Amino acid sequence: MSPTQDPLSSQSLIEEGGGRFAGWRNLPRRSRGLSLRTLVILRWMAIAGQSATVAVATAWFHFRLPLWGCLAVIAASVAMNLNATARLRRSDGSAPDGTLTAAHLGFDILQLSALLALTGGLQNPFCLLLVAPVTVAAASLPGRQAALMGLLVLAATVGLFFFSMPLPWQAGTEMDLPPLYRFGVGLALITGVVFTAAYAWRVAADAEKLELALATTQDVLQREQRLAALGGLAAAAAHELGTPLATIQVVARELLRESSGNAAAAEDAALILQQAERCRDILKQLSQQPEEGDAAFAEVGLKALLEEVVEPHRGFDLAFEVEVRTASGEAAPRVRRLPEVVHGLSTLVENAADFANSRVRVHALVDAGFIEIEVVDDGPGIPPDILPRLGEPYVTSRPQGKARRALAAQIAASVAAAAPGRKGKKEKAAPAAEKIAPSQGGMGLGFFIARTLLERTGGRVSVGAGDGGPTPQKGQPRGARVAIRWPRPALEVSP
Repeated sequence: MSPTQDPLSSQSLIEEGGGRFAGWRNLPRRSRGLSLRTLVILRWMAIAGQSATVAVATAWFHFRLPLWGCLAVIAASVAMNLNATARLRRSDGSAPDGTLTAAHLGFDILQLSALLALTGGLQNPFCLLLVAPVTVAAASLPGRQAALMGLLVLAATVGLFFFSMPLPWQAGTEMDLPPLYRFGVGLALITGVVFTAAYAWRVAADAEKLELALATTQDVLQREQRLAALGGLAAAAAHELGTPLATIQVVARELLRESSGNAAAAEDAALILQQAERCRDILKQLSQQPEEGDAAFAEVGLKALLEEVVEPHRGFDLAFEVEVRTASGEAAPRVRRLPEVVHGLSTLVENAADFANSRVRVHALVDAGFIEIEVVDDGPGIPPDILPRLGEPYVTSRPQGKARRALAAQIAASVAAAAPGRKGKKEKAAPAAEKIAPSQGGMGLGFFIARTLLERTGGRVSVGAGDGGPTPQKGQPRGARVAIRWPRPALEVSP
């Protein structure tokens, strides 16, 4: 794999590791849940709050609470937490557990519902706390378990409407709210649960997608760095092997000169000398690879960098134009060959090749204060509904299956060429296979990764219409343009 190839494209993400990311759009929500330690801490906080509320209502406001019943319900929560604490000591409670989280949240809903039933039901203003367990479930549990928690709160709300003790109040007075008001409180509680849980669900889903995309970006960069390190090792090995190889060549020449009367020995010496020369050529090629590990190869001409990025995509039915212009007519500067820049530009060129009709332009403009690289294609352009969200993970309009069609066409052509013709029958000439540029499969991570890597190097990425403009004439393709601008010191090598 060359450094300009995509070591972790979206398609390889799907295929790698036995389909680890296969069908990611159909995966359920995260099932990691919360750790047992977190659940224990949250319940101790709830126990402290419930105990303090009962104490203040009894001792300060002199409300006639069913004290022993309330204390029994709180004691059940204490017993549950002590059991969880004992389990925490026997095992590592830092690992998230979705099933355990659902069980603990279900217990918390039932415990809070029992406490509310003893203290006024839906007349009690603390019934709002039923929203909390469902919100936690929506943010940390898969859809089925989160929905189960929501149904449990719904059942608890209906039960509290019909079955609850009177709201504790001051001695000699009784607070009895009308059923219509209690119905309104229950309806507001259910509405709050639904909207709060939906909001938490959406935020958690977006955070999960972003987390996966950022992890993918880190993996891409690590692979690029490993490739660069491997090339540096190869160059170092080439330098180290140069001395013993030179010794072998000197000895082989001596043997060849001294064995002029022995044809067999002279032939062996000539063979050793020939193979030594071949080894020297191979080592010379290895040492000339532009790798980051050697300071001499950490920089490259700007035109050479663009050619390196474009080269893997040549050979299809597309014309690539590579040009470097300087504002003052001076020679193009030498730039740092950063893995982030190589991979990011390669992904942008690949995207342009996927959508282009016939031509892709890669132009660089060097001014006194900046270096700007543009990748322009003559394809249909970026749809207006995609443009505002372009750069977010999993946003794509890439044509599906383009790589598969290209691979199928190449395999079919190879099979047709290798198959022997039937005797006595004239074979019909197979139609020429359509040349299709390979795509990354359409997961929507390619541009996100490229933008993240390029912005990490100090570049600013902008996207817009191509040569056709925002409103192209009839029959003229709109095209797409991606421009990356760096401050000149961020990319240029100091002379």
